[in-house]
Amino acid sequence: MGIYEYNILSEHDRYDLVFKKGQFVDTVTDGATKYALYALSNFWVEVEYYSLDNKIKGICSFVGGKRLNRYSNVPNKF
Repeated sequence: MGIYEYNILSEHDRYDLVFKKGQFVDTVTDGATKYALYALSNFWVEVEYYSLDNKIKGICSFVGGKRLNRYSNVPNKF
């Protein structure tokens, strides 16, 4: 499955697929928000959690760029 096929799934099916078939990679914490990165096929999926009310706030798929850069240990100078 490619990113375009993934993106046309319902939100429920996207969560279901990433949690069942995605490979967990890493998390990043920014205040009360935690971002979890998963690898799925040939793209990435980020799930956003809000720890104060213990709820998932969003899901986003991508192939690279600023979202993926947040998981590197290299400081962002730009």
